[in-house]
Amino acid sequence: MARKTKPQPFIQHHRDGSVRARGQVIDRVATGYWEWFRRDGTLMRSGHFEDGVQVGQWTTYDPSGKPYKVTDKKDGAGSRERTVLAAE
Repeated sequence: MARKTKPQPFIQHHRDGSVRARGQVIDRVATGYWEWFRRDGTLMRSGHFEDGVQVGQWTTYDPSGKPYKVTDKKDGAGSRERTVLAAE
């Protein structure tokens, strides 16, 4: 029986060193809960991936960090692109 790789933490940075995105990957493919941040550190977007595909509710935040838009990805419908991340 093949053993599935465990999710590993993954962080991307802006050029200034601040955190750009934070989440988990399995074999460089996005999985689980992810967050994206502006250079000033405020939360910009958050949501879940399954096997690199956006699923469920994705929230976009205004510059003050308050939610202003929620998009329902309906288990990846409308976007079957897999998000595969390169190392920094």
